[in-house]
Formats: sequence, C-alpha cells, structure tokens
Amino acid sequence: MARYFLRNLAMTFIEKLNSRWNQSRSLLCVGLDPDLNRFPESLKNEPDGIYRFCTAIVKATADYACAFKPQIAYFASCAAEDQLQAIIAFIHENYPDIPVVLDSKRGDIGSTAKHYAREAYERFGADAVTLSPYMGFDSVAPYLEYVDRGAILLCRTSNAGGNDIQMLMAGDKPVYQHVAALAAGPWNKNGQLGLVVGATYPHEIEMVRKITGDMPLLVPGIGAQGGDIKACVSAGVDSRGNGVMINSSRAILYASQGEDFAEAAARVAKETMQKINEARSAR
Repeated sequence: MARYFLRNLAMTFIEKLNSRWNQSRSLLCVGLDPDLNRFPESLKNEPDGIYRFCTAIVKATADYACAFKPQIAYFASCAAEDQLQAIIAFIHENYPDIPVVLDSKRGDIGSTAKHYAREAYERFGADAVTLSPYMGFDSVAPYLEYVDRGAILLCRTSNAGGNDIQMLMAGDKPVYQHVAALAAGPWNKNGQLGLVVGATYPHEIEMVRKITGDMPLLVPGIGAQGGDIKACVSAGVDSRGNGVMINSSRAILYASQGEDFAEAAARVAKETMQKINEARSAR
C-alpha cells in the first residue's frame, strides 16, 4: 500500500502520457502479448521465459514507444501473473517516464470492480487500465477513486463483432457515440478517462475526436489487423498533434522468432514510429 501512496505524489496518468508524447515525439504504443508458441526456442521452456522475452522487447523498443500495453490474458493463461507484475515493475524502474496501460477490459458491478481496480493499480502497478463501460457508471466509478490513474473505456473496437452493439442506433446516434459523450462529460470525474477506438474505423475515430476534444485515445488495429496508419493519424490526433496511442503488438513482438527477436522488434518499432510521424507531418 505504501508504494501506491508514494506514487500519488508523482504525475497523473494524463500528465505522464502528455509528457511522454512531447519527450519521445512518438505516438506508438507497444503491446506486450506474450505467446509462448511464437517465442524463440531458447525461451519456450524457461520458467522465467515470459519475463525475459518481454523485458528484452521493452529494452529494445523503449526509445520508440509512448506507452507499453501488456494484455493480462496472455499472462493469466500461463499462470504468469508474477512475471507480469515483475515486468511492470521493470518498466517503472528503468523507464519511469513511459506509462503502462494494463489491457484487461474489465467490467463488473461496483463491489467487484473495487477489487479489479485494486488488482490493476496496487497489485500490478499499472498507470491505466482498459475497461468495458457496458454495465454503466457504477462499474467504472471505483477506478476513479485512484485519482492519479487512468481508465480507458472501450468505445469503438477494432474487431468486426463490435458492430453488433456499438453501431446500434440509440436515439439519433450509435451507441459508441453515447459512450464517447459520457466519457468526455459526466463520467470523467477525475479527468483521467480515455477511449479505445480501433484503427480499422478511421471515420469513427474522427467522430469520437469531435465529441471528446483532446481526450487521449488508445488506437489498436494497425499491423496484424490491417489498420491504415495515415488514416488513423489524420482522424485521431488532437489539437497539439498528439492525443493517440497507436498500438502495435504482434507485428513488433514477432518480427522474428529467432534469437534476434529483440533486434527485429526494435527495427519494426522504429519503422512504425517513423511511418506514424510521416503521417503527422503530412497533415
């Protein structure tokens, strides 16, 4: 508990993210989705292989990243939560200016959400967490009690099945726009909310940006999912030319499955950052 209260004296998530955007001149978020089947042979059967793989990726890509985004399911399915905790601690210790977004997509009633919030912020030490908003504000409110941490709500996700609910008309606008308006307005009690909007839907990114002003957006879906970098940059950047964490996971992590995996990841991360910045310059 003492560790959490000490961190309260530092920057909020939004301050840390803004600082990193300005410092790094990068909008690239590097996703950490460790899949043992895609590891180099030397790490597949090692008890700390996930930790060694992910920390090597972090060291290789830190110069090109505005944030890191570990996906909790990849760790939990291997009973590797202790390695996740150690990886986040490694990032905080060695790259304290880079925010960590824990991608868990939680969404449950308030009494349970309190424990999920404690898990994300106190156990794992994340700067922000992804959440599902579809059980309403009382499922989000416990996260806002951590006044320095971020909560990033699913709004218009990159998967095709997102159409099933997010594009339903509710009154005169689709559900995802209602989520954006709530996040930008009455739900944003501590000023630390953000939204997930997929790179595969640049029109919707543009609409969300119009609704939310300079609210930060987490934009998955480039790389393996095929989102267009130029289109999502054009639609998503804020009034200062920042405002988006454009996530790439598999394309960077598994650029090579050989012993040169870290070097290959660094190369792809640098190339991706450069493509993003070229798109920013062309606006």
